[in-house]
Amino acid sequence: MKRFTTLIGATDLAQHLHDTHWRVFDCSFDLVHLHAGELAYREAHIPGALYAHLERDLSGPLTGRNGRHPLPDPARFAAKLGEWGVGSDTQVVAYDDVAGTYAVRLWWMLRWLGHEAVAVLDGGLNAWEAAGHGLTDAESQYSHAIFKPRLREEMAVDVRFVESQSPQDGVRLLDARNAQRFRGENETLDPVGGHIPGAVNRFFKDNLEPSGRFKPAEVLQAEYRQLMDGRDATEIVHSCGSGVTACHNLLAMEVAGLPGSRLYPGSWSEWCADPARPIASGS
Repeated sequence: MKRFTTLIGATDLAQHLHDTHWRVFDCSFDLVHLHAGELAYREAHIPGALYAHLERDLSGPLTGRNGRHPLPDPARFAAKLGEWGVGSDTQVVAYDDVAGTYAVRLWWMLRWLGHEAVAVLDGGLNAWEAAGHGLTDAESQYSHAIFKPRLREEMAVDVRFVESQSPQDGVRLLDARNAQRFRGENETLDPVGGHIPGAVNRFFKDNLEPSGRFKPAEVLQAEYRQLMDGRDATEIVHSCGSGVTACHNLLAMEVAGLPGSRLYPGSWSEWCADPARPIASGS
């Protein structure tokens, strides 16, 4: 059986919607209105989909120093996946209503736990509806499964790793926030504006076509190779505000055939929590 590991189209998902070995997750969220995504899910979602809340399900406890969306404990998250009916042989599909902005977090986290059969719905909820597929407000429940994590620690770096790097070390940090926030202008989510010294800006929405679907693989590859500046994909680390949209750039590199880049989950919100760390501004 074919496994989907990066993107899946609406047509392919529709063909497997009632497959007992598939689970679909709505990850829609709003960083300002924290309950908006869940409320929208309750009104209408892809049939059979469950809801994964960014802060309740896909993040761990806040300490004030570990960023706005720290990773949850792997064992706890694995137990949650089992409660949702996700097992070792389950094909998972994540979507949201904003072209993968939040769905990519679930995609990355499953891969972090060693589960390869996970994909993001290309174009999200808009693409699903544009293809003529319906929605429902019916709740879904599934029998518990056993999810055995195989943690891939190499997929993430911590703040100590980032602190130890310099532009001359070969590692390049790609920041997925928009250009204004990267420059330190109009910061509304974090208490301090700016970016990690040495980082290069790659706004995650630049991965998308006007339709909200990802650009073709060859286009993404050309764009990222220019950003990589001769580096290998394993020398690329992704960050953003809190380790969410950075996963969008990581997925884009996988789609482009450039696997092996890593995530800095704490990202800017963790970095700027310590006033002793250096801050850069401007482009």
